[in-house]
Amino acid sequence: MSINARNTLISGVGWLLLATCTLAFAQSYPTKAIRYIVPFAAGGGVDTLTRVVAAKLNTAWNVPVIVENRPGAGGNIGTELVAKSPPDGYTLLMTPNSHAYNASLYSKPPYDPVKDFAPISLIATSPFLLVVHPSLPVKTVKELIALARARPKDLTFASGGVGGGSHLAGELFKSMAKVDMVHVAYKGIAPAVADLLGGHVSLSFSVVPPAYPHIKTGKLRALAVSSAARSALVPELPTIAESGLKGFDAFSWYATLAPAGTSQAVINKLNGEIVKSLQMPDVTQKLASVGLEVKTSSPDEFRQFMIKDWKVWDKIIRSLGIRAG
Repeated sequence: MSINARNTLISGVGWLLLATCTLAFAQSYPTKAIRYIVPFAAGGGVDTLTRVVAAKLNTAWNVPVIVENRPGAGGNIGTELVAKSPPDGYTLLMTPNSHAYNASLYSKPPYDPVKDFAPISLIATSPFLLVVHPSLPVKTVKELIALARARPKDLTFASGGVGGGSHLAGELFKSMAKVDMVHVAYKGIAPAVADLLGGHVSLSFSVVPPAYPHIKTGKLRALAVSSAARSALVPELPTIAESGLKGFDAFSWYATLAPAGTSQAVINKLNGEIVKSLQMPDVTQKLASVGLEVKTSSPDEFRQFMIKDWKVWDKIIRSLGIRAG
């Protein structure tokens, strides 16, 4: 046997042993507690979603699935922790779409949102509601745009903070509608909606839960949803796109990732169990109650989805010069 043939044989045997060991590890996984990192404070939408999924994984695999809140720096602290964790499937990240655009918002992000992570699945999505104070003399998106053009810098829109989803949705609206509205940032969407109720600001792009009860009582007026398609959460509302701003599409998404280098066999096992749990009626009902629509994917589908979303918002963020830190 030639040296080249012998080396090829040894290499082939090595790869076979590695594949066998990887398969065996995936079949036995998990054998110990899993940490599910939430890069935001307890009690918010990301935290609620994570605890629902974690409970289902715990039941399915009979191992502790511990939710750890690591808030700070717009989600960067907890996300960096996961990026630097061992790629063994025992440290997971639940993150909203700030994961994608933080790389553009921060001058020196501590991680690469694509290269430092292995995608597992898209988990859920949620639209923003375009809501106005009832004193504003508009009932449609077209009327709002006409009013904003007639009164430049007179209307104010509230958001949950600079660089957050509600802020970026508002900036996209301003850009596409060619209107000039003043942004007012709050420390969270709840205080933003509170000031909208008080008439201190004109409008907001709000996630569903804090705004919808006030829409039903008439204290706020909803004009449309921000997603490209109508939402099952509020099917009576048209989209901004169909209401006069063709092509408008802005929404929140939530996903689970692992550190880069996690074996594909483990990723696939996690994906299968998470997707299965999200199809359970009690899960879909629970998530709908907090304004979330279940939306799952394969690992590769989510990677492509995230890259596309990142590119869209990176262009908007850089063109407007928005910076969070």
